Amino acid sequence: MDMTHSRREMLRAMSAGIGWMAFSALAHAKSPLAAKEPHFAPRARRVIFLTMRGGPSHVDLFDYKPKLIARNGKVASLGRDSSGAKLLGPVHPFEQFGQSGQWMTTLYPKLAKHADELCIINSMHTDLPNHAQAFGQMHTGSFQFVRPSMGAWTLYGLGTENENLPGFITLNPPADNGGAQNYGSAFLPASCQGTRIGGSQLPELYAALLKKDVAPEPPMRNIENKNVPRSLQRAQVDLIRGLNERKLERDGFHPEIEGAIQSFELAFRMQSEVPDVLDLRREPEHILKLYGIGPGKDQFGRQCLLARRLAEAGVRFIEIASPGHWDHHNRLRELLATNCAATDQPIAALLTDLKARGMLRDTLVVWAGEFGRTPYAQSGDGRDHNHKGYSIWMAGGGVKGGLTYGATDEVGHKAALNPMHIHDWHATMLHLLGLDHTKLTFNYGGRNFRLTNVRGEVATGILA
Repeated sequence: MDMTHSRREMLRAMSAGIGWMAFSALAHAKSPLAAKEPHFAPRARRVIFLTMRGGPSHVDLFDYKPKLIARNGKVASLGRDSSGAKLLGPVHPFEQFGQSGQWMTTLYPKLAKHADELCIINSMHTDLPNHAQAFGQMHTGSFQFVRPSMGAWTLYGLGTENENLPGFITLNPPADNGGAQNYGSAFLPASCQGTRIGGSQLPELYAALLKKDVAPEPPMRNIENKNVPRSLQRAQVDLIRGLNERKLERDGFHPEIEGAIQSFELAFRMQSEVPDVLDLRREPEHILKLYGIGPGKDQFGRQCLLARRLAEAGVRFIEIASPGHWDHHNRLRELLATNCAATDQPIAALLTDLKARGMLRDTLVVWAGEFGRTPYAQSGDGRDHNHKGYSIWMAGGGVKGGLTYGATDEVGHKAALNPMHIHDWHATMLHLLGLDHTKLTFNYGGRNFRLTNVRGEVATGILA
């Protein structure tokens, strides 16, 4: 017997018995993630978040400290934190770049060409110097509890610009430090959670594809069903949605069912657009060359190019995880150079590409790790965790380019001028997207929750 014909007949019989027209109407109802009006005019329409896993050393990258250089090798006098350790100056030279004269490491020569577009924030601080807690707080605002990620809050507040694609996509996210909680929706509607593309298997899949001499796209397999016609798939989805809606109506509250309804609908719609968006072979040769894509270790370049394609297609929030871990307790000189070399060209290419397409002005690009490093040495050739002061940068999306905002103390140990806590940073990002962080709330368990908890001040000094 023809199984496709059998399934079709079964679906027709089932649908006729339980109210096919009602299911069809539900299936075509307005999506809960339809685009929403912001609280005020936004400066940015979307975010590309470049997550540098671990703690990049700010005093070796963006926080130039002449007194730290002058006192290199001398015992640090920083209280209990230093425990008699010796100060360590930057292990690679700093130079000034651009018309703005931004101080940056020479390890980022291609990114340095964009110095006048970067807003370098040298006064970040967070609550704990542990990877899991700091990574969770960077993503959700909380190091203690499971809370919605900032991507989920963005999607909840603004909806998506393309209902055929997920509004929040995370590329190659790490499985440790909270894993899926860092792109989850917690108590927000399940439809706000991030869609993962890639993961721990990504390098191996890339290597296998490279051997076939093709330009691989990130692995999102089985997106198309070539065995069942689209009309029958639509009937299947309508039928399943109707059953789920009836159960949801009966149960009253069932977030897993709500999530299932939206995921089935989104998966059906994605078939028409995802294959084209993920296919990097559609890009011209000069763009592939710009991002450094070709034989070799080009995984991060592919992710940055894909981020631009996703942003162009209407994805609201895109996160990319760095290919290496910035956790340099030893071999700082060598490993810092390795991390910078792996990310320099792709990030610079992303900024160049966005600017050339007129997208940088309304795309907020963020580069950040979970904390920084100590100004004193660990084991002679490394640095320990430091949550009291560190650097991130942002570009485009309504921030001032060529600006160094805030400062740590004279040796880079602690935020001293215009300190910016994680809650302040989240409040500022939401503001750039046209959202008032105090009004973007969700009632759960009898309390109105928000990304910034009960704190957070917008850093108006970085707004263009």
